[in-house]
Amino acid sequence: MQPTETDVPIRSSDVWPALPQTAWSETCATLQLWMQIVGKVRLALMPTINHTWNVTLYPTVRGLTTSPMPHGTRMLQIDFDFMEHVLLLETSEGGRSTIPLKPMTVAAFYQQVMAELDGLGTSVRIWHMPVEIAQPVPFEKDHTHQTYDAEYAQRFWRILLQTTRVFTIFRARFTGKVSPIHLFWRAMDLACTRFSGRAAPEHPGLAGLPDRVTRDAYSHEVSSCGFWPGAPGIEPLFYSYAYPEPPGYAQSAIAPVHASFDSSLGEFVLPYEDVRRSADPDSTLLQFLQSTYDAAANCARWDRTALEVVPSNR
Repeated sequence: MQPTETDVPIRSSDVWPALPQTAWSETCATLQLWMQIVGKVRLALMPTINHTWNVTLYPTVRGLTTSPMPHGTRMLQIDFDFMEHVLLLETSEGGRSTIPLKPMTVAAFYQQVMAELDGLGTSVRIWHMPVEIAQPVPFEKDHTHQTYDAEYAQRFWRILLQTTRVFTIFRARFTGKVSPIHLFWRAMDLACTRFSGRAAPEHPGLAGLPDRVTRDAYSHEVSSCGFWPGAPGIEPLFYSYAYPEPPGYAQSAIAPVHASFDSSLGEFVLPYEDVRRSADPDSTLLQFLQSTYDAAANCARWDRTALEVVPSNR
């Protein structure tokens, strides 16, 4: 009897694909700029929500979405579809337009997005400068970044989807205020943040971000975790940090053994490749998430009894 498709075990390497920066750094850089263009459309249309939760993108079963955004009384949604490799723009009145995701300059992508928005009757004007980019070039003048490797764009999305799945398990263990699991398009990192409920000291600020944004984001004590796809010279990693960083936090014992505190980043890091290659990637990642949160909550004396849920057997 031949095994059916459902009888064939799925290897962890298929679920958690390899994503070496050296193989897709140019695609990563281009995609980040494309996402900033779409993300700035969301920023322009959405009412301000605390911690800048109004600007983020969200993983879907096909890619990433803005979710519905108001344009007057109409609703607009923009999706990156990494299965069909198109950018899909849709309105609540049935309007629909697509832009193929393929090698093209940031300038061409920006021009097409603006044109399609105009064509759908949902014109939007955005600030044309990238953020958190060294030596930024206005979108309409960027003819340098133009690489799109469909295979690696899809791998990136699949990692986001699996990370969302595991982060959701971790998120469910907390009954206090906790963020959605969302992607910040400035650096393309997927994040989830827990709050102690106590106010934090005024944040000193971060390079490349207005103080008002940083101070709103860190207005209260947090323990935050995320996935970052890396940058040239830096491989993809999972991270976890606390703000304000409590005494003893950086010296805390955490798991798994490959995790460590990176003093230059000011956070605990776990290389994605170590998670991917582990015998049980889900368990490995959950160990990192739980142990780094434990470090933050214990060192800062959070009221853990009031904020946490005992994990179920599921």
